[in-house]
Amino acid sequence: MKTGRNLQEVLVELDRQNKAKQDFISPAQGMRLREDGHTFELNHLTTDRQMTFGTTSLFHRQVASALGIPAKYYDLMQSQKPELLAENVNAWFADRTSSYMVRSMDYGSGQVARALLSERYRRIDNMEIATSVLPLLAGNDQYEVMSCEVTEKRLYLKVVNHRLEMEVRKGDIVQAGVMISNSEVGLGAVSIQPLVYRLVCTNGLIIDDFGERRNHVGRQAKMAEDFTLYSDETLKAEDKAFMLKLRDTTMAAIEESRFAQVVDKLKEAAGIPIKGNVQEVVELTGREFGITQDEQNGIFKYLVEGGDLSLYGLTNAVTRASQDVESYDRATALEGIGWQIMQRRELYV
Repeated sequence: MKTGRNLQEVLVELDRQNKAKQDFISPAQGMRLREDGHTFELNHLTTDRQMTFGTTSLFHRQVASALGIPAKYYDLMQSQKPELLAENVNAWFADRTSSYMVRSMDYGSGQVARALLSERYRRIDNMEIATSVLPLLAGNDQYEVMSCEVTEKRLYLKVVNHRLEMEVRKGDIVQAGVMISNSEVGLGAVSIQPLVYRLVCTNGLIIDDFGERRNHVGRQAKMAEDFTLYSDETLKAEDKAFMLKLRDTTMAAIEESRFAQVVDKLKEAAGIPIKGNVQEVVELTGREFGITQDEQNGIFKYLVEGGDLSLYGLTNAVTRASQDVESYDRATALEGIGWQIMQRRELYV
């Protein structure tokens, strides 16, 4: 699997982000995009208080989605006529009666709006996830965080249980693991998914079928006069209960019987030859699963080099190619696509 920063570096970054981020609730009518197409304002409706933010591309994508502006048209206006974009965005915000949550982060030069979310968005932050799960593994050498990273979009913790291993074929040993991921910016639920770690090539395969997810949806948040969120004791109690469940679910994901079911599917895939021209098989995979040409080139290379023209071999070629992808988010997505390929055997036989 692709390696990110080491665990200590990730924890230091999470601590830095915890101190640098802020969350705000504002009525849509108090929101405004300036004519440069990038600077965003929150204006309090009953006072003269105003806050300004830089913006990320994800924030703009979420603004476009919230206001029903087609993404291509939004991008065209932003690049060529930012004043027209501001006029459109501000007119639609002025018509809205709802409120939104704005999540921001100081990356070193002031607060940047990184997400526009529903006022019902339940904040489950990366540091909470890490401090809930990691104590389970401390002092136990059977568990190892083999890969972890925090990107602009998600936190990833990929943990392997070195004492729980099985053979797919003679000498081809895989170990049980789990991936815990979270997005603070509205790109998905808290997710706990089993993974398989292949020793021969350090590939990681993320299993969708047996995962658990917790959506970031809760009760309507409350706002103070400075836009910041009130503390809610009920929410704190609910979050504590969720974190306890998260710990239980994490350990259950590495459970032996569940791992055995996954390995049985790997063994089955190893006995299914893929038919047709290898290049055409890779191109078919690219079309079906949204794999880029560069990624297809890597898959073709590893499939030919590995000499295993089975469904299992194709899966391994995809997960091996994921290690060469620059983006950790994309590499992780490819590790999941490897498993999805095995579920679509009708494409290859």
